[in-house]
Amino acid sequence: MASRSFVELSSALVQAMGQRLDAAKPSAEGLSLRTGDGFLYSFLEDPNQVSLESVDRLFDPHGFSKPVHVVVLTPGHLPLAISEEVVRRHGTLVEGARFSELARQLGLESMLGEEPHAHRRESARLLPSAQQLDEIMGRARTWLDWGVPALALRFYRQASDLKPSFLPARVGVGRSLLALGLVADAERTFDEVLKVRPDDVDARLGKAAVYAARSQPKQELEMYRQLLEEDQARTEVRAHLVAALVDIGDWPSARVEIEALLARAPEQPQLRFLHSVALGKAGMGDLATEEREESRRLGLTYEQEALLCQHLGLPPPAPPAPAAEPARRPTRRAKRGPASPKSRVAAGAKRSPPKSPKAPGRRTRPPGRKRK
Repeated sequence: MASRSFVELSSALVQAMGQRLDAAKPSAEGLSLRTGDGFLYSFLEDPNQVSLESVDRLFDPHGFSKPVHVVVLTPGHLPLAISEEVVRRHGTLVEGARFSELARQLGLESMLGEEPHAHRRESARLLPSAQQLDEIMGRARTWLDWGVPALALRFYRQASDLKPSFLPARVGVGRSLLALGLVADAERTFDEVLKVRPDDVDARLGKAAVYAARSQPKQELEMYRQLLEEDQARTEVRAHLVAALVDIGDWPSARVEIEALLARAPEQPQLRFLHSVALGKAGMGDLATEEREESRRLGLTYEQEALLCQHLGLPPPAPPAPAAEPARRPTRRAKRGPASPKSRVAAGAKRSPPKSPKAPGRRTRPPGRKRK
């Protein structure tokens, strides 16, 4: 059974995220909280006590209806087999340092035993509600960039509840839902935004991403081209168009868009690499080789090139040759000049064998001489 302090921390985290609790259920490993949006937050105090059977109960709980999404949170680290099972079943895992960071973002670091830190007030001129909205949106973007869309969704929804007319928050809700694989909910959200503002670029890009998730490339490409007809300077839209053309194998059209991007960013190594592939598909082998070498010169690493080749279904690049060891210079003996008399005497003294010591007060006589 989880400790009382951990149960209090779990409840405080969910409440600070603006969640409305529908049900709570303690377990041997921790505490499970079901929220109004159908998400199940499972807080595990000791990850070493978690088993595969525990994971099965999370995704098919007794006493709860099947959750829309499962979020597992723990201050420690789950065993590898357990964490892989959570991810395999499309759950979200927040553990270790990220669990602590979540508590700090919500001002609950004291419940982790840490000293409260002073929050910077960079937007002191704003109204309190505007400042709060800005902080919540910052948290949402951070978790989406970190690849944790379940928490990003929670903060985008919190921002949308705080200010329902704030469309960037609602677009963020759609992007997070799409990242979680909830395509129908994401499309509904983007349609709601477009109903209010039909020319919202981010919502239209989200709608194009929905078409991509549903394998509808014709509608996806049409959306990108409409956006570019309105403004040719939309580099992000053109990059999405290139990715969509490459996915369907339309390299001639992709080459046109890649060259348009290179006109604005000629030193972008990934674009140079894609251009080399497009040239190779067009039968321009020599130019393709030169372009690939140029991408490497501009900083494309072997790892990046190998990843691009894997994504495009191309053979992996040849590994770089090991760096050649610098040639060793032959050591030269220093030329010695003619030895001085003193040095010759010293050298001779060093080479002569040591003499046995003489007894004090006794003279030696030469051999063959008799004593009188």
